[in-house]
Amino acid sequence: MNDKAKKYFDNLKGKNVAFVGMGVANVPCAKFLAQLGVNVYACDKRDREYIGTEICEELEKLGVKFSLGEKYLDILPEMDLVFRSHGILPFQNSWIGECIGRGQTVTTEMEVFFKLCPAKIFAITGSNGKTTTTTLISKMLSEQGYNVYLGGNIGKALMPELATINQNDIAVVELSSFQLLTMGNLVNSPDVAVVTNIECTHQDHHISLDEYVDAKRNILIYQNENCKTVLNADCDYSIGNRVYHDMRYDVRGELSQFSIKHSVDKGAYMKENEDIVYTDGCTETYIMSKDDIIIPGSHNIENYCTAICAVWGMVDIENILNVAKTFGGVEHRIEFVREFNGVRYYNDSIATSPSRVISGLKAFGRKINVIMGGSDKGNDMSEMVPYILKYVKTLILNGATAQKIYDAVTASPDYKSSGIELICVDNLEQAVDMAKDVSTNGDVVSLCPACPAFDQFKTFEYRGRKFKELVNGFGE
Repeated sequence: MNDKAKKYFDNLKGKNVAFVGMGVANVPCAKFLAQLGVNVYACDKRDREYIGTEICEELEKLGVKFSLGEKYLDILPEMDLVFRSHGILPFQNSWIGECIGRGQTVTTEMEVFFKLCPAKIFAITGSNGKTTTTTLISKMLSEQGYNVYLGGNIGKALMPELATINQNDIAVVELSSFQLLTMGNLVNSPDVAVVTNIECTHQDHHISLDEYVDAKRNILIYQNENCKTVLNADCDYSIGNRVYHDMRYDVRGELSQFSIKHSVDKGAYMKENEDIVYTDGCTETYIMSKDDIIIPGSHNIENYCTAICAVWGMVDIENILNVAKTFGGVEHRIEFVREFNGVRYYNDSIATSPSRVISGLKAFGRKINVIMGGSDKGNDMSEMVPYILKYVKTLILNGATAQKIYDAVTASPDYKSSGIELICVDNLEQAVDMAKDVSTNGDVVSLCPACPAFDQFKTFEYRGRKFKELVNGFGE
């Protein structure tokens, strides 16, 4: 552990530290601090069964005390430091302001990691493509021989990694808008900041679209002239009320851009002949053909161009190409599950917005059978309707948004002539059974929900794994 981190954690020994919201980030962080001799309290409105009985028992053996149920926040006045879960946002939770008013510090594990990390940091955010791009950057750097720590919104807490990470390593971090919201004036801004794109989403959790964009902007506005920023040349970063304030104006160091539609002044792009190249502004360097990328979809070509911009100058072309020819994709992102009776099944549970659905449907280049529906986060479903009518043979709807999607599709003037079949069922189990019944040899079935999973599952990961469990159970 580096001296700065050691001093920080040594100062916490004997103090009362609470973690509010026992999810994938706070659980390992609570365990980490308890092992260092900190008095740790785990707070959650949910019960032990929801958190996980085994997880609770493991934490208790380390001395962690639990405060659960309706009065889970009652112990906060006794705390010296409070870690909030990244999904617990200040404007929605008055207790955060109350803690600050009492003179207590409220932080997150990611804020602490950025403050104390001694290694070079690659940070990635955006409305779509974050996880695949983050994974690609990590794999390219690892292929080159770097020791990489991968984490953040991708599903792994990084604060515990401060025990071993050093200045010769590289941290590759996926960041959501929720994580970035309070990460202003970062003590340790990312050396390489990537914003894949910006779209109107998560409006059920942010006060406004401008607040959402400003959260994303935090990833780059505190960089210096020695840093690199990677932006999408095909994206309008002035979305919202800041019509004339594109994120490009915030770049203080090197700007590298990517595109799959046209050339760029500096960065990676796909040419008309479908070659992917990198230009430094003077010289154009061939990297690979788009056909070298084994994961399907034009959005994944875009993800590769993004990752290439991020690692350029640190990773050899040969190693970039090796990743393209061997990486089969991230779980829940057009993930091939199995073939059964000549039908290929794909898990695209991450497709929780219309824009992701559009990418997921276009990836196959043909009409497929789709399972769609989930909880409602306020998205306008109409933008994906033309693509549904073009690329979907049978649309099986389930969950809280089934009727909303049904109404959006049937309202289209092209609905009747499209030949699409719409089927509504109650839940995912029924949807998978129906997909199996309506599919014939040569068909493709994709779980492409267009919505979050919270109406039936804890997260999209739980939904995707349930889908795979059901599909892998065929014939048993």
